Amino acid sequence: RAARRVVTHRNRAVFSFGTVSFQLRRMHASSAMHHAASAPAAQATRARASAFNGKSIRVSGPQKATSLQSKTTQRRSLVTRAARDYYEVLGVSRAADGKELKQAYRQLARKFHPDVNKAAGAEDQFKEISNAYEVLSDTQKKQIYDQYGEAGLKGGMGGMGGMGGMGGDPFSNPFDLFESFFGGGMGGMGQQQGGRAQRNRPTQGDDERYDLQIEFLDAVFGCEKELDCVRLEECDSCTGSGVKAGTRPASCGTCGGQGQVVATVRTPLGNFQQVTACQQCGGSGQTFTPCESCGGDGRVRRSKRISLRVPAGVDSGSRLRVRGEGNAGRKGGPPGDLYVFVAVKDDADLKRFESINVSSTVTIPYTQAILGTTQKVRTVDGEVDLKIPAGVQPGATLLMAKRGVPKLGQPNTRGDQYVTVKVTIPKQVGGREKELVEELERM
Repeated sequence: RAARRVVTHRNRAVFSFGTVSFQLRRMHASSAMHHAASAPAAQATRARASAFNGKSIRVSGPQKATSLQSKTTQRRSLVTRAARDYYEVLGVSRAADGKELKQAYRQLARKFHPDVNKAAGAEDQFKEISNAYEVLSDTQKKQIYDQYGEAGLKGGMGGMGGMGGMGGDPFSNPFDLFESFFGGGMGGMGQQQGGRAQRNRPTQGDDERYDLQIEFLDAVFGCEKELDCVRLEECDSCTGSGVKAGTRPASCGTCGGQGQVVATVRTPLGNFQQVTACQQCGGSGQTFTPCESCGGDGRVRRSKRISLRVPAGVDSGSRLRVRGEGNAGRKGGPPGDLYVFVAVKDDADLKRFESINVSSTVTIPYTQAILGTTQKVRTVDGEVDLKIPAGVQPGATLLMAKRGVPKLGQPNTRGDQYVTVKVTIPKQVGGREKELVEELERM
């Protein structure tokens, strides 16, 4: 309708309420491209207009109109602030093909993954890179983005409805996208949603244990041992895949290849969804005909003889690690390790203490204890002469330096041997021996 002037007084014009309503409708129509942000402001404006209940309102001339226009312009500038261009995010041109997009995404995703890059804002930039690649690598999403921008993807362009369904988030989990490229090797937040990728990726085999018992002297100086171990090895028939030769795995029909199923439970508080691993495929997202040799595990149990070098200085409880001789990994993963636990047999004469020292005893008659003597003493190196001084007391300990056990890892460093002297005294003395003892006592 044409504006109708009601009163003119001192350069001020009074218009009917209908004219103002018409101006407000024009302003609202001009911001239709930003409906989501400007709708609350427009509703507030209409509410204020209706508060006059059809009465005439007084509006100043040029000054009032300029103030209203400036406020509208400020509000509009905040709403129309554009997000960063997806092509700029990936650093590619608008004519980039799929190969260029993949290459750009690989480089940037590795650089800004939050498990690698701890800088502030790295995770947000990682998500932005993932969103950009997800849109530009999808033909339909790319077409919408090129025409309407990000608002078109989120349902902001009227009848588009959004790519996320009901105007929701059109983007998938950025960590799932990363795992699809790199197998989830970075770990991090994406692992919670990447169950299927984790079950299909190569995993390291379990470690194996072997208990070895050796002789005392073998532990002192080291030895070579042959171990007969039973462990899991890669199946030759299926080369570790678990799939029967001549067949190929197919996507699981129960979970649609996701490896997970969603069950909805109705409760008085509402519906709850529970995500569990698919029982049909075991969470792998694939079904296949299992290999007849390994039953689908990809590994078979076999016996293998392993040569082991036992170092000098080991003791009971020592643990030796043989790398790569454990069970084979799944899906081509690396094997585990073999851990050999050592038990050392006791020796009749030599006792080991403090890891590197040895103790033994020597028995002599009381006459040799009085006069002194030289005795053959057994050591780890064989029999060695030990000089016992005259007047040695029963229970005395004599030191034989460097006759002990080599230190583990330092074979040139050896302990000592401590010899305890035992003196035998006859219970009965008769004849000439008694006379000599009595004579000795009188001296």
